[in-house]
Amino acid sequence: MYQALTVGKRMPKAIKQQNPSIKSDSNGQELIEVFGAREHNLKNIDVSFPRNKLIVITGISGSGKSSLAFDTIYAEGQRRYMESFSAYARSFIGNLERPDVDKINGLSPVISIEQKTSSRNPRSTVGTMTEIYDFMRLLYARASEAFSYITGKKMIRQSEEQIVDHIMSFFDNRKLTILAPVVKGRKGHYRELFLKIRKSGYTMVRSDGTILDIENKMQVDRYKIHDIEIVIDRVLVTPKDRYRISKSIQTAIKEGKGVMMAIDENNVAHHFSKYLMDPETGISYDEPAPNTFSFNSPYGACPRCNGLGNIEEITEETIIPDKNISISRGGIAPLGEYRDIWIFKKLEALLKKNGYSLSTPIKDFSESIIKIILYGDKVPVVVPSIKYPGTPWHTKFEGIIRFLEKQKDSNTEKIQKWIQEFTVIKTCPDCNGTRLKKESLHFKIDGKNIAELSQQDIDWLAHWFEKLDERLNDRQKRIATEVLKEIRKRIKFLLDVGLDYLQLNRPLKSLSGGEAQRIRLATQIGTQLIGVLYILDEPSIGLHQRDNIRLIHALKDLRDLGNTVIVVEHDKEMMVESDYIIDLGPGAGRHGGLIVGVGSPEEFIKSETTTAAYLNNTLRIAVPATRRKGNGKSLKLIHAAGNNLRKINVKLPLGVMICVTGVSGSGKSTLIHDTLYPILKQYFYKSRINPLEYGEISGLEHIDKVIEVDQSPIGRTPRSNPATYTGVFSDIRMLFSSLPEAKIRGYKPGRFSFNVKGGRCVDCEGAGIRVIEMDFLPDVHVHCEKCKGKRYNRETLEIRFKGKSISDVLEMTVEQAVEYFENQPKILKKIKTLYNVGLGYITLGQHATTLSGGEAQRVKLATELSKIDTGKTFYILDEPTTGLHFQDIQQLLDVLSKLVDKGNTVLIIEHNLDVIKVADYIIDLGPEGGREGGYVVAEGTPEKIAESGSYTGKYLKQELFQ
Repeated sequence: MYQALTVGKRMPKAIKQQNPSIKSDSNGQELIEVFGAREHNLKNIDVSFPRNKLIVITGISGSGKSSLAFDTIYAEGQRRYMESFSAYARSFIGNLERPDVDKINGLSPVISIEQKTSSRNPRSTVGTMTEIYDFMRLLYARASEAFSYITGKKMIRQSEEQIVDHIMSFFDNRKLTILAPVVKGRKGHYRELFLKIRKSGYTMVRSDGTILDIENKMQVDRYKIHDIEIVIDRVLVTPKDRYRISKSIQTAIKEGKGVMMAIDENNVAHHFSKYLMDPETGISYDEPAPNTFSFNSPYGACPRCNGLGNIEEITEETIIPDKNISISRGGIAPLGEYRDIWIFKKLEALLKKNGYSLSTPIKDFSESIIKIILYGDKVPVVVPSIKYPGTPWHTKFEGIIRFLEKQKDSNTEKIQKWIQEFTVIKTCPDCNGTRLKKESLHFKIDGKNIAELSQQDIDWLAHWFEKLDERLNDRQKRIATEVLKEIRKRIKFLLDVGLDYLQLNRPLKSLSGGEAQRIRLATQIGTQLIGVLYILDEPSIGLHQRDNIRLIHALKDLRDLGNTVIVVEHDKEMMVESDYIIDLGPGAGRHGGLIVGVGSPEEFIKSETTTAAYLNNTLRIAVPATRRKGNGKSLKLIHAAGNNLRKINVKLPLGVMICVTGVSGSGKSTLIHDTLYPILKQYFYKSRINPLEYGEISGLEHIDKVIEVDQSPIGRTPRSNPATYTGVFSDIRMLFSSLPEAKIRGYKPGRFSFNVKGGRCVDCEGAGIRVIEMDFLPDVHVHCEKCKGKRYNRETLEIRFKGKSISDVLEMTVEQAVEYFENQPKILKKIKTLYNVGLGYITLGQHATTLSGGEAQRVKLATELSKIDTGKTFYILDEPTTGLHFQDIQQLLDVLSKLVDKGNTVLIIEHNLDVIKVADYIIDLGPEGGREGGYVVAEGTPEKIAESGSYTGKYLKQELFQ
């Protein structure tokens, strides 16, 4: 059956008959046809599917879905795009490798929206990525009203006479340089500007804070940002020179287009403007521009935190974690226990001078002494010399914190990592996390500044912007009309893909893979492109069943514009709502790579594939006959109030499988990741990560360790892989170094490492690939030409175990490695756990950068499972079903059930109903997302939740009793 379906030569005609209404493009091409796809585990397959439809590619994990969608169709589309460049342009970027496919017909321009490409830059936020914040900056620059940050009163514009009066009174008998700003925060060489200024009769300019004579052919660095002012006059302010000062101010305002500056003898700049000034205090603001409200620009960013919203600080608590012990016993964490070194001699002398010793408990020290130990003292202390007995050294003690802060800028990564141990991240006290300088925060529209809007969720913003026109004056209305249209349009797209609970200031790095993908999807819908082939990778990740409907509608809208949308997906609802399904299988890895089923959802459900069996309920994940009661003990978290949580009380029974669920944005991650996990981590591992606000917690004595398994990558470079992460590669290297041939040659385990010199390829330094940097596209990885991607040199590859070299072992799938190492119990135990969590299809040496979030999470889970559990371990998993087929979910649940049966507790944050229905205890948060969420709406067994009437209960009831 499988082989017959791979030969899709007659499929175009069949599809034509089923869908006579398919539109043709200019070439008369109605289908996208793929012939002879052999990338990775694909077995020379042919497949065709209709254009301008919603296509779902599904199948067991590792069956070849991504190989077909991304590594074949998308890779060929990208290659064709690159070939459209001129030969000259291609000489700089090189040629992309052609995917292993015979031919693809009917291919449109391709856009890939993957999970793994979200930015880790702390400056990237939801607002900047969707461009909503950019339009808001434009709105505030043109239509806001300014208020004084001192008096809170509305700013007024000054006349020239008022500016003269102010200067005469405030700067009487002081020297002033009067300047006219002509360039502010822009790049360029400004050769023509300097020439123009010189022709106007001026002889000096102030460029980037330095006053210079204007010279012939004068220019500045064109690639740097510059501030340039014309020097109008230098004058001593006295009553007799009022006329001269008045004329100079008049000229400065004219040349500066309504703005001028005055520099006093202390080189302090004072701004004056015909536009904005506080009448009481005399402070004035620069005329607002879009970058005034940008936290990525020096003209808008808070100077203390440079626009990040938080600062790194070395605190007393991190330096002196326990005041009950003395300095000699390690009371000062960075110094450790007493050693015969110079800093301890200085501390000893300092304490002796004040009546203490190194063996005195720190809690007995006075506050002033602790302050000197931390921040130093200008008064020298006398330290006796060891080298020259009887000679005293008079030396100042600079303080532990000051010493560490000096070392922060060290080039040594080891020292920076060491200092990081004593550093805590705090909200910036100057901007309170808003990222902007105080002047920027005092421009308001309808009583709100731009930071206050950024802190609200998208749903609230939609309502605020909806009738904003009615609250604006006539001038503001005329300016804001077009900008408001753009903002509303983009907000609507975010609402359409179920992201109404996010805030604009939410950093992109804190989003799940599914959320980041849906933001990019909303951005693409906003571009209104037609005739494009979009490929998405599981966009339903992190979405509650209720929100899934909105996502499906958004994808259909994208299709209805005239685009083809391919979705790699396991979601049952997405498959049923699609136009066409392609199922790959029948197994994973070498057992997959075939087309096992195709057709419209109605036809596909009648087929005999594993996926179809789960869709038509022939196969189901069974509901357990009885629910575990646990060990009778529990964790109780009281008054959790972080983010949108409403001082909730949560009881977590131990020895059971707990599922925390609720609509997107209801507070699940806040409760578990940001509150419970940091509490447990502080208790067991003395972590310095502070939990969000809560009252108290009890029951910690009933567990002995906590393990969180999240979806963050197992490594950020191709050097990281499942073998190195799980630790099994160290055992494999040890095995290879113990072989007779390796011993004769004197090879140690390090010889078989691709991270150190010796056995690795010298050209690619053991990476196996070279990175080609593409200026306007993602970097491209190509195989190293010398080692052909094998990572090692010839001599190392000559050492073989059972006929395989170390490189061959890295190329093995986990399933093959289980057979290969069957007589090596230490290695087999770790590899078997990877196999048991459904990762039999990945290779041991697969680059970490190519693993999905779900695969990375299961690698971490396997690593933890290979360790000895105590029966009192508390496991936390975040959506472990990401990227899993129904059959793989069953396999994962079997593994987790074994953990629970040993007495451990497994807590899962999950939306997948197949997991929710087999849990022993559920905590359902809601009722809505964002500000309407944060409550416990139901808790108990799945049967109890099904009768609760909550959103989760409604869908769970259908699943339990169908």
